[in-house]
Amino acid sequence: MNSTQPRKQSQIPQEDYAVIRDFLERSCGIVLGDHKHYLINSRLNRIVQEEGMASLSELARRLAKGSDVRLQDRVIDAMTTNETSWFRDGYPFEILRTLILPELADKRVRGARIWSAACSSGQEPYSISIVIEEFLRARPGALPDIQVVATDISSTVLAEAEAGRFDDMTLSRGITEEIKQRYFERDGNCWRIKASVRRRVAFKKLNLTQSFVGLGRFHCIFCRNVLIYFSHDVKRDILRRLAESLHSGGYLFLGSSEAVTGHADRFETVRQPVGHVFRKLC
Repeated sequence: MNSTQPRKQSQIPQEDYAVIRDFLERSCGIVLGDHKHYLINSRLNRIVQEEGMASLSELARRLAKGSDVRLQDRVIDAMTTNETSWFRDGYPFEILRTLILPELADKRVRGARIWSAACSSGQEPYSISIVIEEFLRARPGALPDIQVVATDISSTVLAEAEAGRFDDMTLSRGITEEIKQRYFERDGNCWRIKASVRRRVAFKKLNLTQSFVGLGRFHCIFCRNVLIYFSHDVKRDILRRLAESLHSGGYLFLGSSEAVTGHADRFETVRQPVGHVFRKLC
């Protein structure tokens, strides 16, 4: 065997895997199950190396002590940061453009509020803000003081999102050349989203398993591809609280494989040519 080849990472022992798995479920509601060792290896080995630890077992021991808050935050960041893209899946933004924003404008709602939950590095809330900006180009003044609130459990990705700077590779995932030229400007080796889009979005740190009453109420909530990581009971509880955070007649977007399980009596499914959205019943 060639001595220059990298050493193969060892499998984390089951008892240490259980420690990390239980920590994640307790701290942020993520349920890994018994056979996601590969996920722990792929996402946490970098922390092991950067913290100068000998192994994932040492990481598990330090988490079990419960005294290193900084390390706990790093682990949560690594395990909750997911891939995202601009205008992901397409149809929610089309429904926002063709149904929800016109409805709010026709009702002359002032100070409409849209929530992007688990916003990661900011592509979703900025995509929402761009859709709003495009809508207002056609109907100036139609939605005065509309705001987008973006939340995530990870301080790291929130800082990146709030900076509003993206490299060429990131922009290539969903941004057309026309939109790039209209809403982004060169900033060194990156692109910065323009102030007209950025200032509409307010970023806040939030753990969905904890209370979000302080955020207030919304006319539309994007909570997509998040609930799949939670246990059945936690999922039901989050859905209940999402419903309470919506105004009557407000809209909820979930991921394509997610549904309003256990709360179907509080929502109706609104089907559009491009997809569907859930509307809170009065």
